[in-house]
Amino acid sequence: MAKLSSINKNEKRKKLVKQYAAKYEKLKAIADDKSADESERLMARLKMAELPRNANPTRVRNRCSTTGRPRGYYRKFGINRIELRDLGNKGLIPGLTKSSW
Repeated sequence: MAKLSSINKNEKRKKLVKQYAAKYEKLKAIADDKSADESERLMARLKMAELPRNANPTRVRNRCSTTGRPRGYYRKFGINRIELRDLGNKGLIPGLTKSSW
């Protein structure tokens, strides 16, 4: 089980990303537009820098939904490799069977 503080910190980041998502996308589009004026692009970059750091989507860490473990995360299932194996062996994940030959 991951530290509760790490899990909570990541949840706060997810909320901030969701809160600033529209503004971030709009500024990012302006800053990346090659046909726009250079000063306009610079102003968009400066406004992006004023947003909170944790509003950037890359700051969010994928974590296991059951244990909070950050490593070995499977996006398709939303859990880590250890939980995937345990639940798969118990037959709790539809369509997943333990390999044997």
